[in-house]
Amino acid sequence: MNLEVTAQLQYGAFTLDVNNTFPLQGVTALFGRSGCGKTTLLRVIAGLERPRGALVRYGDQSWQSDASFLPLAKRRIGLVFQEHSLLPHRDVRGNLEYGYKRTPPELRRLHLPEVAELLGIGDLLERRIDQLSGGQRQRVALGRALLCSPQLLLLDEPLAALDTQTKREIMPFLTRLSREARVPILLVTHVPDEVERLADRVAFMHDGRVERVEELHDALTRPDSPLFDEEGPVSVLEGSLSTPDDEGLCQFECDGVSLRVPDPGGMPDTGPQRLRIRARDVILAVDDPKGISVVNHLPVTIEAVHPGPRGESLVVTRLANGQSLLAHITTASLRRLGLSAGGRCIALIKSLALHQPTGPAPR
Repeated sequence: MNLEVTAQLQYGAFTLDVNNTFPLQGVTALFGRSGCGKTTLLRVIAGLERPRGALVRYGDQSWQSDASFLPLAKRRIGLVFQEHSLLPHRDVRGNLEYGYKRTPPELRRLHLPEVAELLGIGDLLERRIDQLSGGQRQRVALGRALLCSPQLLLLDEPLAALDTQTKREIMPFLTRLSREARVPILLVTHVPDEVERLADRVAFMHDGRVERVEELHDALTRPDSPLFDEEGPVSVLEGSLSTPDDEGLCQFECDGVSLRVPDPGGMPDTGPQRLRIRARDVILAVDDPKGISVVNHLPVTIEAVHPGPRGESLVVTRLANGQSLLAHITTASLRRLGLSAGGRCIALIKSLALHQPTGPAPR
């Protein structure tokens, strides 16, 4: 099932011009710089903007066409914005039940106990809204949207208004939401880290247009991916995480390939995980070195080499399990080691360089 959107909308010098189809499965990130039209597109999908001549179809349901227009309430969409927009005169339970009670019983698929457990808010139900932290309020806002039993969940930069520590607090709950809620999600963000941890696919937006929609794996193997503009190239491995050993390290297992990573702490999660590895943190060696502090030594096969503009090269390698691993090294090192496509080498990764695994594996 797909979501089809065709719309043109003019705001001063800005024009939204889209004609795209988005798969309704898992998490699709609308990614681009501020002002590129992500939120405007979300508002069109929700029915908060009504451009003349627009077409919005959800599967076989027509939400907008020349002949009809379905308002937001009848589209059964869950909306969560940067600010939580909770009802201050109701406690947490009252906020959560607000949409639930207005949803016809035959359409209720999600219920308070399971949503409270999913988002870790079961002990907050009797609290007033002004007694909650920013992360708790945003989790309650997510719960309220879910309890409407939506057929589509729209998240408009849900972490943007939070400080760094609160973002770390709420990210595990977002990953559980995307994996367990069984509701397709459109996530607006301009932060590559959020895409890499949460999304199954990415819709890249620029100047009011969707330039391409592609699976996350494909987006991460393109050397010119917009996801790499800020932090550089990144690999995302899929696997599972063990409990910490006596040395405080966890084993990240991905189809026969093992890495030792720092204990992420926080809420334990036994589900599938993602591990982000920055290409600049990967060292390549012709032979497996001994007597070195780096504990992760992974045999890889070089698949491609992409020369860069400033004396560096992006080396695309393949692990034994078929997952790709990127390395960003100088072109001088590439030549000195005699590395080229088809060759084999050892990828070395420091445990402390590995980012906290806090995301669901793609479906």
